[in-house]
Amino acid sequence: MATRHFLLTGAAFLASVAPSLAHAETPAEEVEPQARVSDAAGEIVVTARRREETAQDVPIAISVVGGDQIDNTGSFNVGRLQQLTPTLQFYTTNPRNSAVNIRGIGAPFGLTNDGIEQGVGIYVDDVYYSRVASATFDFLDVAQIEVLRGPQGTLYGKNTTAGAINITTNQPTFDFEGKAEVSIGNLDFKQAKAAISGPLSDTLAARIAVSATDRRGTIFNVTTDRWIQSQDNIGLRGQLLWRPTDDLDITLSADWNKQEAVCCGSVFVRTGSTQRPLNRQYAALAAAQGYTVVSTNPFDRLTDLDANLNAGNEIGGAALRIKWDVGPGTLTSITAWRYWDWQPENDRDFTGLPIVTKSQNPSQQDQYTQELRYNYTGDQFDFVVGGFAYYQRIDTQGTESHGPASSRWTLNPGNVPPGSSGCGPSVNNQLACTPSVLNGLTAINTQYLKNTSLALFGQLSWKVTDELTIQPGARLNYDKKDGFYQRKVFAGDGTPVVFGPTDPVTLARLSVFAPQEISPSFSDWNFSYDLTLTYEATQDLLLYATYAKTFKSGGINQNGVPTDAQNNPILAAATVKPESVQHFEAGLKSEFWDHRATFNLAAFRTDIKNYQANVNNGQFGVLRGYLANAGKVRTQGIEADFTVQPSERFSAYASGAYTDAKYVRFVDAPCPPELSGGTTVGAGQTPGAPGVPGALSPANCDISGQRLPGVSKWAFSFGAEVNVPSSLFDREGQFYLGYDGNYRSDFSSNPSPSAYTWIDGYALSNFRAGFRTESGFNVFGWVRNAFDEDYLEQLSVGPGNTGLIVGLPGDPRTYGLTISAKF
Repeated sequence: MATRHFLLTGAAFLASVAPSLAHAETPAEEVEPQARVSDAAGEIVVTARRREETAQDVPIAISVVGGDQIDNTGSFNVGRLQQLTPTLQFYTTNPRNSAVNIRGIGAPFGLTNDGIEQGVGIYVDDVYYSRVASATFDFLDVAQIEVLRGPQGTLYGKNTTAGAINITTNQPTFDFEGKAEVSIGNLDFKQAKAAISGPLSDTLAARIAVSATDRRGTIFNVTTDRWIQSQDNIGLRGQLLWRPTDDLDITLSADWNKQEAVCCGSVFVRTGSTQRPLNRQYAALAAAQGYTVVSTNPFDRLTDLDANLNAGNEIGGAALRIKWDVGPGTLTSITAWRYWDWQPENDRDFTGLPIVTKSQNPSQQDQYTQELRYNYTGDQFDFVVGGFAYYQRIDTQGTESHGPASSRWTLNPGNVPPGSSGCGPSVNNQLACTPSVLNGLTAINTQYLKNTSLALFGQLSWKVTDELTIQPGARLNYDKKDGFYQRKVFAGDGTPVVFGPTDPVTLARLSVFAPQEISPSFSDWNFSYDLTLTYEATQDLLLYATYAKTFKSGGINQNGVPTDAQNNPILAAATVKPESVQHFEAGLKSEFWDHRATFNLAAFRTDIKNYQANVNNGQFGVLRGYLANAGKVRTQGIEADFTVQPSERFSAYASGAYTDAKYVRFVDAPCPPELSGGTTVGAGQTPGAPGVPGALSPANCDISGQRLPGVSKWAFSFGAEVNVPSSLFDREGQFYLGYDGNYRSDFSSNPSPSAYTWIDGYALSNFRAGFRTESGFNVFGWVRNAFDEDYLEQLSVGPGNTGLIVGLPGDPRTYGLTISAKF
């Protein structure tokens, strides 16, 4: 882990629900991924450093959420987990186009490009999950989740420059146990979870868990008479533990997860003026075809998308983990295979008109990982050394087709008489009035990626004195990526459309879809290192400081690249440079009031040179998006957490973060929609200068100093729980009332900040009330977004620079009942 910063959140505190927070030392030895939420003294126990330690004793900024807290707050996937962790951001328009960021960095904002690494690693029981699509699935039989902030990599796994989400599941047990949970709610919400574990022999134990979620969508499609944005998840996990001796554990696990949601769409939000002529902007184009959107209020939750929508998503795999106590330390091996099958259908024109009638990019992935590490613990020195190997193959087959409304919408008819549809005999370009020109025009994309990564890593912990510890770490990494991208274009009658012919119809079609073929490749070595100093000023006050120098691997463009004036691909744009990251952090962790309260504070600054940004093209299909390097990005801020539990009857928490994330230097960024769509400004020209024609658009824009997308400057989570002892149906237990709230300030929802894509800040409130017993019976009612706050999760710019802005409304008020039991 290239940087260790721990900051305990109140979510973890509520998960423990213990009468005291007595300080306790735990052995720093290699442990199973079976993380324990609390030890006998009530401490939060974490395994982020691959050994059991109390969260308050570890110099890493971290948010910890226990399995019970996940169930109680309804945080059954990463999207909901972000409500409990202020510096975690999760954005998704569909499972493939999902991004997980921490402190504003991790993945470029916008369409997914398979040619780059994720800056935030997702690990489940030590296994690296390379597809962020896995973050859209339900958590399955989870014991604990740790959200680590800052660069990771010198302790285990894949190098990640923004942080990691470390998920540990419940493991097989040699004592029989089980649990079951059922929830129902409005919007036809139904969820069931179950797990059972126990011995098969004296040396063999097994565990199996299942989860299923189903919910009606939150947006009604008047065209298809169906609700969209539904939830339809099922997951299954099985584990087999063989313990032939006390020194050896061998665990074989397998999981399978599938989604078949009616998804994913959007709603009309607004329009904004662009540099296009007025007759080429959204209002005029819609009027020319007699189109009226079903609603201009996004919170009516109505859409009229006419193309098929689908989000078929299947993820699974198997892993073999061997943990062997050898000599003075522990040897651990994790061998894993994972697969991903993505079957989407989208409406990419965002309207009810048959402009783009088909847009789909099904993908298949196989991933293989092997990790080997050795942990040693001594009186003065601890160390970890290891190696990691990773291979990934992704194959994608894309299809995009245009329909009968595309010619009029996409092609410029020229002069349009006032009040007309633009299709009279006097228009200059009759092709725009001929549906057959673009009707059936189809682009077939074929691409693959071969991704290999090899690494050696290590970390030493030197206890100089009882109070002072020096902890250096290093990682040597090799990355190689080989890709292939091919686009073939066909007219509606199946005739190939190629460069060469100069007839107007062919040129019109090539202006929408252009054939291209490239075979980008990248390979490089990099060296990362970090240094952490820890000083235990008193038994209840820990101070730490960290410096890390690390890299994010370079990438290749898997969605095509720009072309020159002769329509040749610009091969220099086929690869992007590695990100160079410098990270600084300092923090403190404290306990007081007889260990009934904690206060933790961290300040950080991360500078990234050659930041990998996603550049979206405004045209329909020339490029869906490609990668480029921004000169420099910086994110810095302060995070604070406070927890208090004065008695067994009351506990409370508050977590907050101030994050200042901005482009320090990005002089050739894509322009926002208000500056796009006009004639590109030539060399030496200035928009509005004498002799320069009407509406002009810069070829690119300088957005240096502007905020990174998706980042709120202020984010908070807070809550409390009160309980009273009582009985129900002759069961001794306690009635309880809990509240969890969160707030985030406004943020930009476009890679280049635009006046049209700022999302206002919002606050959400969730309540729960119920009865529970020590034996594990729990029944409670819940209300989420209790005050029915109208808010948008994401805004997107429509294609073609027409000024159309669409969005995804957040969930309305939901409520329901949950019953669970353990045995």
